Amino acid sequence: MNIRDFEYLVSLAEHKHFRKAAEACFVSQPTLSGQIRKLEDELGTALLERSSRKVLFTDAGLLLVEQAKKVLAEIKQFTEMASAQGDSMQGPIHIGFIPTVGPYLMPLIVPKIKHDFPDLEMFLYEAQTHQLVSQLEEGKLDCLILAAVKETEPFNELDLYEEPLVLAVPENHRWGGLEQLDMQELQGSTVLSLGDGHCLRDQALGFCFASGAVEDQRFKATSLETLRNMVSAGSGITLLPELAVPQEKSKDGVSYIEAVNPQPCRKLVLAYRPGSPFKPRFEALAKYIANSLQES
Repeated sequence: MNIRDFEYLVSLAEHKHFRKAAEACFVSQPTLSGQIRKLEDELGTALLERSSRKVLFTDAGLLLVEQAKKVLAEIKQFTEMASAQGDSMQGPIHIGFIPTVGPYLMPLIVPKIKHDFPDLEMFLYEAQTHQLVSQLEEGKLDCLILAAVKETEPFNELDLYEEPLVLAVPENHRWGGLEQLDMQELQGSTVLSLGDGHCLRDQALGFCFASGAVEDQRFKATSLETLRNMVSAGSGITLLPELAVPQEKSKDGVSYIEAVNPQPCRKLVLAYRPGSPFKPRFEALAKYIANSLQES
């Protein structure tokens, strides 16, 4: 039994397919299949249901998969500590970010980081919050850049930016020429929103519901750009994060209005596992990002 066996086992559990699991581990399918069977023989217990055409784990197999994930996470942390790079801005770093942050924040900061820290090798991954949290727990990601939500509370969080949410309305809307709008004016209005799984959905709708607005149940967007296009087409109004808003007050059929009383906002943070040896690196990176946003 060795570390690679654990990696094969976890990969098979994630992909539920021998060929895809083998490709993820950069080995041939016979190699992975043979090592799994060898592991079963060594442990003296069946990990898979051989009679099924699908990849189905036995109860013992599922338990060992979870333990293998923990072992691999501990090995990763051990390796990181041994590398003695935790206090420097060099080496690889795997960063996860949510779809309502990444496309707007990353173009602002990534070129600067690459210029100022050329020895820092960044690997970037975009996914929804629940997926990123799971990958951070398993050690697949080093840190996350996302909006602070309940799911991130178990991690250490470094504040990056208190991001206002801006009201977006069609240019020909009665509010189209306004610079500012009291949120209480939304009472009785119907607002467009993102679909389930986006943390911004609950955050934005929370402010709208508090103001007496209701959600348009006929449509749920998959992205902020879809929301923007629906507003431009005159299908409704919505709240968009400031980083996703252009500098112009009106552009491409959409007018952007500062919302007040209260000002809707979300807190962007950099989250990482407690006990990570890269704490100094994360602190330096968070400070750098926060300063870059203030300058933008």
